[in-house]
Amino acid sequence: MKKLALAAAALIASTFGASAADLAARPYTKAPPMVAAVYNWGGFYIGGHVGGAWTNQEWVNTANTTGFGDLGPGNGFRQRGTGVFGGGHLGYNWQAGQFVFGLEGTISGLDTRGTVLNTVFGAGLDDVFSWRSDWLATVVGRAGIAVQNNLFYVRGGWAGVNNRLSVVDTVPAFVGSGSSTQWHNGWVVGAGWEYGFTPNWIVGVEYNYAAFESKSYQLAGAAAGVYTFDAKPRDIQWAVVRLSYKFGAPVVARY
Repeated sequence: MKKLALAAAALIASTFGASAADLAARPYTKAPPMVAAVYNWGGFYIGGHVGGAWTNQEWVNTANTTGFGDLGPGNGFRQRGTGVFGGGHLGYNWQAGQFVFGLEGTISGLDTRGTVLNTVFGAGLDDVFSWRSDWLATVVGRAGIAVQNNLFYVRGGWAGVNNRLSVVDTVPAFVGSGSSTQWHNGWVVGAGWEYGFTPNWIVGVEYNYAAFESKSYQLAGAAAGVYTFDAKPRDIQWAVVRLSYKFGAPVVARY
């Protein structure tokens, strides 16, 4: 009986020893590391924008051999007009860490215009000038810094605008009218902020300043002689709210 008890004790001890060895050999599994989601700004995007614009228009007479024109060389006006601004944009971004670079093209309609009655130059004082800038295009480069879902950027490049100047004089004895439309090239700089509220949808705000070249406008119409002006939008400024959709935008995991 005593021998049986000793054998049982030895069996139990060996079993617990093997179990302890198994426990000691079992590998320790660490908890998975924390994963931070990094917003991906790279890829193609398309969207729309809407806001307001301010145009400073200038026109200066360079030649007048008509009977109805009241302004002579060196005489002219400058006027500021405001209006609605809106259109579409298309672009592509490259991302390297926090740095984002891109190219973007925009086309926008604007409603900045004005009218000036000449009460300063000439004897008739009855020239009525009207002007408008009605659509604008840009091609720019963008560079920015991404902070998670936020992108702070600057932009700059080429801008062009369609501009029209006209005059009418309906007071006898000399009457006449004429108009001219010109395309003006220029440059634009701006800055903005965007926020990615989903992997594909982006909202933002942006401000831009553009200046343009001067062009010659012939406003004599059917009247004999020439009534010629150097005219241009001296500058156009606009501020807009933007909404964009970015194609193929997975969230990048950073450990």
